[in-house]
Amino acid sequence: FFFFLFLTMATMILKVLLFCCFWGAPTLALVPFIDGGKGIPKLYDGWMNGQIAKQARTAVSKAIASGKTKIEVNFPPVPNVEEARFGTPLNQQFGTSVVARQLGVPGGYRPGSSVSRQLIGFSNVYWAKELAPSVGGMGKRVSVLSAEQVAYKEIKNTGVDFLGGLGSGGQRDGASVQDGDAIIAVNPGGEETWDRIYSTYGSPSAPMVVLNNAYSTTYGLGNKRGYEEAYFLKRISKGWIFRQYPGNWEAYLEKPDFGMELMASYKKSRN
Repeated sequence: FFFFLFLTMATMILKVLLFCCFWGAPTLALVPFIDGGKGIPKLYDGWMNGQIAKQARTAVSKAIASGKTKIEVNFPPVPNVEEARFGTPLNQQFGTSVVARQLGVPGGYRPGSSVSRQLIGFSNVYWAKELAPSVGGMGKRVSVLSAEQVAYKEIKNTGVDFLGGLGSGGQRDGASVQDGDAIIAVNPGGEETWDRIYSTYGSPSAPMVVLNNAYSTTYGLGNKRGYEEAYFLKRISKGWIFRQYPGNWEAYLEKPDFGMELMASYKKSRN
């Protein structure tokens, strides 16, 4: 009996050790908090292990609960966004283990695939999918409209009620945006277009989230249209700016080991 018990315990310990060896790489560290925790996400684990998704969902939920209906969420859609077109190993890992898998793309991420060629576009659809539960709340439909080039038909698991291009007129394959839908507008362009999108598709009873807009008319932090910057992560010289609603804007110095040192904290963004 004792030999059998010893053998069983040894087997369990071996399985745990193997699990830790396999999943213990920096980019796959587990996030111990349901909400992703407070403070800047860990580089570059946050893209891989769901920390950014959890933090952004929590921030958006809190903003909506406080009465905000126009919201901005902005962070690099892939770990090395400046080198996305070169297919860095980190971006390949993100495209393979997260984006293609979570969106149910047949064939996954591979050289020459739509996901590899349109990684930022597919990644933003993945982030929209992750944000949808907090944007839609209790039972509200969520429609995602993207200005980016994406092979939508390859996405089998959208996680939303409608997914299409901003130039589609809100219709695709027999589906359409409906009155009262919560809207996620992906990289819609200059801020002057945001109000036009809201007037066309938005509703006073539902929130609209501008997600990962890559174009800025102000060359600063945040926006000038009154959209609440619920979740914001932006690289600056030698560091990052971070904001998680309802917290302060924080400036971090990035260390050589990718660690972060908080340098300053402000109640409002400093453009």
